[in-house]
Amino acid sequence: MAPPPNLPLFLVFLLVVATLTASSSSNTNDERVEELLSLQSRSKSGIIRLNDQSLSRFLTSVATPRPYSIVIFFDAAQLHDKTELRLRELHQEFSIVSSSFIANHNISHPSRSKLFFCDIEFKESQFSFTQFGVNALPHIRLIAPNHSFKDSQPMDQGDFSRLAESMAEFVESKTKISVGPIHRPPLLSRNQLILIVVAFLIWIPFFVKKLVSGQTLLHDPKVWLAGSVFVYFFSVSGAMHNIIRKMPMFLLDRNDPSKLVFFYQGSGMQLGAEGFAVGSLYTVVGLLLAFMSQGLVKVKNVTVQRVVMMFALLVCFLAVKQVVFLNNWKTGYGIHGFWPSSWN
Repeated sequence: MAPPPNLPLFLVFLLVVATLTASSSSNTNDERVEELLSLQSRSKSGIIRLNDQSLSRFLTSVATPRPYSIVIFFDAAQLHDKTELRLRELHQEFSIVSSSFIANHNISHPSRSKLFFCDIEFKESQFSFTQFGVNALPHIRLIAPNHSFKDSQPMDQGDFSRLAESMAEFVESKTKISVGPIHRPPLLSRNQLILIVVAFLIWIPFFVKKLVSGQTLLHDPKVWLAGSVFVYFFSVSGAMHNIIRKMPMFLLDRNDPSKLVFFYQGSGMQLGAEGFAVGSLYTVVGLLLAFMSQGLVKVKNVTVQRVVMMFALLVCFLAVKQVVFLNNWKTGYGIHGFWPSSWN
């Protein structure tokens, strides 16, 4: 259709150029999505390994915004031996999030081509680390469709505590794309389960024979004593809380990543190390009280009884005092002792 006579030729030219540019941009983005899907399919966990060149290609769009978001895990192979950074563990958790997303969204699902999980390695992509301003690990960053390098959003260090679950929540909150249920690999493979079942069936006759003759560990009082102490320690140390919440033993200091934080000040979070520390103090007090009431009373020497009792009571007092101090430091609540009213 010919343009109206009163429409300037310059405007017609601009419309044609804009149409061609939009078409070219759309084709380019479609090609990048197809390439990302192809790279994703070649990876066992769906994580795409990027470098300086490929990262620039997939993040530099002809048109803005891009039709996809990218989540990047920043890795450094030379730091895998530093257990306090937990890079191996966190990368594995990142892989679980990626594979879970792929398992929950088949290739025809519209969200499949809108979110990609990638990683970059420091030695291969030092320039990219500089562009994003990454100077400490672990680090995860989300680049939304309308984000540049500087606009991308980093994951907070405190969110690493719940591993794959917190990573998925971070992605969902920023992209509004559902990752779906987290699918963790089974602890034992099918062959391992078969081997364990066969070994158990072979062992049953020998166990029955020992059980009838009373020669098993279940007949040893020391085993029951050790088990009782373990159950007590497990109960008072908050170990079940750590397992359910997947709490780490310690965190990295935000102000100084070379330092570790074993005690977190604040009632909303408890690290594994502080739970075990308080549980150990409780266990020491419990064992000393059990010893004084069950063992020390059998000692015939009164002097020895008194000296050991005073020492045990002193240790119990210091342990309880330390627990009270830690509780006050962590929560701000104070515990005060009072003399009996008859002593006033």
